[in-house]
Amino acid sequence: MNKKVPILYKIGKIVISPLFKLYYNPKSIGHDKIPKEGAILIVGNHKHLYDQFLTITKTKRGIHYMAKKEYFDSKKTRWLFKHLGCISVDRSRKDEEATKKALEVLNDGGAIGLFPEGTRNKTKEFLLPFKYGTVSLAKKTSATIITFGITATYQFRSNDLTIRYGTPFKVEDMSLEEANQKLYNEVKRLMETSLKNKKSSDVNEN
Repeated sequence: MNKKVPILYKIGKIVISPLFKLYYNPKSIGHDKIPKEGAILIVGNHKHLYDQFLTITKTKRGIHYMAKKEYFDSKKTRWLFKHLGCISVDRSRKDEEATKKALEVLNDGGAIGLFPEGTRNKTKEFLLPFKYGTVSLAKKTSATIITFGITATYQFRSNDLTIRYGTPFKVEDMSLEEANQKLYNEVKRLMETSLKNKKSSDVNEN
């Protein structure tokens, strides 16, 4: 699998981007930090099925998102996820095939999208524990990690749906444990910053 983006991805982005922005009114802070070239992993917290659109609509790069295999098993969604360049991941086991495809994209200088929590966070926890997939891929390919934190809810003309990007970093000489902790802390910090700014804004308005 290479970094080339399927034609349906390009067409879908042209059609979906303006509609998504019009309906949800998302705020994007720091998306200019996304490198225009080179192997990258775009990663952050997972709140909603549409989280990936927040990044897809803010970069000209094609992003190959890792998606659960259930989307590929369903006749209703299989064709869409396949033609959008997503990589199927079997979450019930260590999916070597998915890892191989992601490594191919990164080694070809492409972009991979990941949610380290491994699933949408439907709990009361601020963040779920992070799996090691992101930092492992970064370590093996020297890819740059770009973090993001998503806050608020998806609703029509939202006034607080925000995605905030952090400063890119590389794993390099860090252990996987150190890198994963850094990743977790950075995503948490980005989320907390957006929530703090929203709270300050609300106070000032009152």
